[in-house]
Amino acid sequence: MEKGVDLMKVIAHEEYPPQCDRTLQIEVTDAHDGMARGIWKVDERFMNGIGVAMGGFISSAADIMMAYAIATILSGEQSFTSIDLHTTFHRPVLMGEVTVVAKVERLGRKVVYVLADLFQNEKKAASVVSSVMIIDQ
Repeated sequence: MEKGVDLMKVIAHEEYPPQCDRTLQIEVTDAHDGMARGIWKVDERFMNGIGVAMGGFISSAADIMMAYAIATILSGEQSFTSIDLHTTFHRPVLMGEVTVVAKVERLGRKVVYVLADLFQNEKKAASVVSSVMIIDQ
C-alpha cells in the first residue's frame, strides 16, 4: 500500500492537506502532543433536507482531526485506521464555523482511543469517540 500524505508536514505547512480535508473544508490550526484543533467551514453543501449539517459530515470532520492528533504521537513508520467510530449529537450544526478539538485519551500497544468534540458558537454540538488500530510498517 502506498503511503499517503504526511500529516506532520501538513501541520508544519510543508505539504498540502489530503483531498478529504480540502473537500470537507476543514483546516488544522494546531496539533501537538496527542491533541489537534481545527476549523470546519460548514456551508450549504453539507446541509441535509431539514437544514442542518448531515451527521456523516460531522463524524468525518471529527475523524479528520483525530487523525492529526494521532499523527503527533506516532513514529513515521507507523500507520493507523479507524476501526470504530461512535458519534453523539448534542445539538444541530448549522452553516458557519465549527471548532473541532481532538485528543488522544489512551495509547495502547495496538489500539489508540481518541475523543473529539465539535463546538459551534461556543456550544458543544457533537462528541465522537474512536478506536484506532496502529499498524506497524
